[in-house]
Amino acid sequence: MSELLFEIGTEEIPAGYIQPALDTLGSAAADKLSDLGLSFSTIQTFGTPRRLTLTVVGLQSRQPDRSVEHLGPSRKAAVDGEGKWTRAAEGFARSHGVEPDQLRIVTTPKGEYVQVVEDVQGQETAVLLPALLESLIHELVFPKSMRWADYSLTFARPIQWLLVLYDGVVLPLTVGGVTSSNTTRGHRFMAPETVPVTGIENYLHTLAERFVIADPVKRKAMVVEEVTQVVAATAGTGAQPVLHEGLLDTITNLVELPCAVCGRFDQKFLQLPEETLITSMREHQKYFPVVGQDGKLLPLFVAVNNTRVTDQKLATSGHERVLRARLEDGLFFFNEDRKQPLAERCSELHGIVFQNKLGTMQDKSERISRLAGLLADKIAPELHDEAVRAATLAKADLLTAMVGEFPSLQGVMGRVYALHDGEKPAVAQAIEEHYMPLRAGGEVPHSLLGAFVGIADRLDTLVGYFAIGEKPTGNKDVFGLRRQAIGLISIVRERDLTVPLHEFVTAALSGYGDTIPQDGKVADEVIAFIRHRFENDLIASGYAQEVVEAATAARFDEPIDCLKRVEALREIHGQDSFGVLAGSFKRINNIIKDSKETGIDEALLTEPAEQALYAAFVSTRDKALPLLDQRMYHEALLAMLAIKEPVDRFFDTVMVMVEADDVRTNRLNLLSALRGLVLRVGDISRMHVE
Repeated sequence: MSELLFEIGTEEIPAGYIQPALDTLGSAAADKLSDLGLSFSTIQTFGTPRRLTLTVVGLQSRQPDRSVEHLGPSRKAAVDGEGKWTRAAEGFARSHGVEPDQLRIVTTPKGEYVQVVEDVQGQETAVLLPALLESLIHELVFPKSMRWADYSLTFARPIQWLLVLYDGVVLPLTVGGVTSSNTTRGHRFMAPETVPVTGIENYLHTLAERFVIADPVKRKAMVVEEVTQVVAATAGTGAQPVLHEGLLDTITNLVELPCAVCGRFDQKFLQLPEETLITSMREHQKYFPVVGQDGKLLPLFVAVNNTRVTDQKLATSGHERVLRARLEDGLFFFNEDRKQPLAERCSELHGIVFQNKLGTMQDKSERISRLAGLLADKIAPELHDEAVRAATLAKADLLTAMVGEFPSLQGVMGRVYALHDGEKPAVAQAIEEHYMPLRAGGEVPHSLLGAFVGIADRLDTLVGYFAIGEKPTGNKDVFGLRRQAIGLISIVRERDLTVPLHEFVTAALSGYGDTIPQDGKVADEVIAFIRHRFENDLIASGYAQEVVEAATAARFDEPIDCLKRVEALREIHGQDSFGVLAGSFKRINNIIKDSKETGIDEALLTEPAEQALYAAFVSTRDKALPLLDQRMYHEALLAMLAIKEPVDRFFDTVMVMVEADDVRTNRLNLLSALRGLVLRVGDISRMHVE
C-alpha cells in the first residue's frame, strides 16, 4: 500500500472558498479512485489561504485485472436466418479486439443481446494518478474564478506551485504552466523559501517548522486558544471573547499561523447599540468582541494577525486606529438617525424601488400593514392596531444612515430607533423580528406581532413576483422566493398559527390593486408553490413521501391542519388496521371515479347490504364529524374502520352499475359520501399497503 501527497499552491484564496474546495477535493478524489478500482485506507485534506492539499494513505499500488462486459447489437441484428454472425456482430467483435466465435448471447431485461467479455489488465497507480490529479484541478468550482497569463485554466487564484509525491517520488504533472516537484513553501512573510518534503508526515512537520499550520482543525483550535489567552492577559479572567462560529471559520482560513492581540476603544462608543458595535467589529474588521461577567460588551476587541507580533504595542495601535474610524462613523450615523423619527421616514420610502413592476417600498409597506391587520383580526383581534403600526414602520430603517452602512442591521436598528421614538416595546420588537428566520432552520419571531408582519411581508413578495411571471425555475431563484416560502412555513409551524392560505394569498393579491392582474390562477400557483416547500420540508425531516402527499392532495390550505393530518396518517399507517381502511377506500375509489354527488334517497335503498352500509355510514359519520371538527384526526380514522365489513358485504352482494338510473346514482352517491368522509383526513389511495 502506498501514499499520495498532492498540494496545489496558490496566491491567497478567499477564506470562504477554502473549506468547500477541500470538501469537494476529498469527495471527488474518493469517487475517481473508486471508479478506477483503486482501494485506499483514508483520504484527508488540508488547507490554508495559500494551499489546497489532498493526502491518500493506504492507496492500492496497482489496478486489479478485471473483466469488463460489453453489450452489442440485439440477437435479431447479430444473427442471420442461418444462425451465422452478421456484419454487425463481426464489427462489434472487431471493435473489442476479439474473434466472432468469442461472442455470446445473453438475456437482459430488454431482450437478448450479443455480449463480449473483455479481460482488462490493471495499470500501475503511478501511471493513472497524473491524469486523475489534473482532472481534480480542472473540476474544482469556485464562486468566482480567474485566468492568468495566456492559460485557459480557471482557478480561484493563480497556481504558483504543485507538490505531487507518490511514495516519495515526484509524479509528472504540468497545469497552468506550473510543473510538479517535491517542494512546498512556508509562511509567505516568515519563511517564504521553497523547501523539499518526502511524505505526508514530513510535509506537515516541515510546514509547522516554517510557521504554517496546515490542518484547519488544529489552526482553529489555535485561534480559540490565542484569542482566549490574550483576553485573559489583558482584562483578567472575568472577561470572555465572543467566539462567533462563522467568524472563527473565517479567521481560520485567513491565516496560516494565528497570532492574537487585544486592543481597546473609547468608552463613549458603548452608547452605540451592541449589535452595531459587534457588526462593526465582526463583519468589517474581523475582530472578536469581548464581554464581561455580566455579558455586556467591554471596550475591548481581539484581532488575529497572520504573523508573529514583535512590537505588540505598535500592532495593537494599528488595529485600534482602524476600528476607531469605523466607530466614529457609526456614532455619527447613530446620532444623526435619531434626529428624525421612524414614522417621519415612512413617506420617504417612495424613493426606494421594491420592484420595477411592483412599485416602491412605500407601496409595499402600505400593503403589508393592511395584510398584517387582517392576520391579527383572524388570530388575535386585540393586536390589530399594533400589527398595523409595526408593519407600517417595518421598512423605515432602510432609510437610515446606519443601515446604509451596515445592511445586516436592518430590523435591528428599526427596533432601536422605534424604542427611542417612544413606540410600544412590542411594536419595536416586531420590527426586528419580521425578518426572522434569517436562514433555513433559524429562529422564528418570538412574538405574534413579529409573526404577523413577517407572514404579511413574505406573502406580499411571493404574490407580487408570481403575478409578474418571476417564478423560480429549476435551480434559478433570483429573488429568493423559495427562502421566502420556507420562512413563511417555519413561522406558521413554529408559532402554531391557523392561517388559511387561500384567504390571505387572495388578500395579498388584491392589495396590489391595478398594479398587477387580479388573476385567480396566481393565488393557486402561490399556494401550490408553498405546498411543495411544505412537502419537501416534511419529507426531508423524515416523513414518508406517500403519507405527506396523501394529506396535501386531499386538502392544503392551513399548514398546521395539514400537519395534524399527516401525523394521523403516519400513526395509523404503521398499524395493522390501516390495511382494512385502505382496502375499503380503494374499492370505493375505483367504482365512483370522479363522482362527487353525495345526496342519498333512503327509499331507494332496497337491498339489505346497502341498507346496512348506509346505517354504518350514518353511525360512522356521526362519530367522526365531531372528531374531525376538533382536528382529532387519528381518532376519526379509527372510527372510520367500522365501514370495512359493511363495504365488503355491499360489494359482494350488490350490483352498483344497474340499469335503473336512480338506483345506480343513489348507490354511487352513497359510496361517494363514504369517500368524502375519509378525504377529510387524506387521500389514502396514495399510500402503500403491505
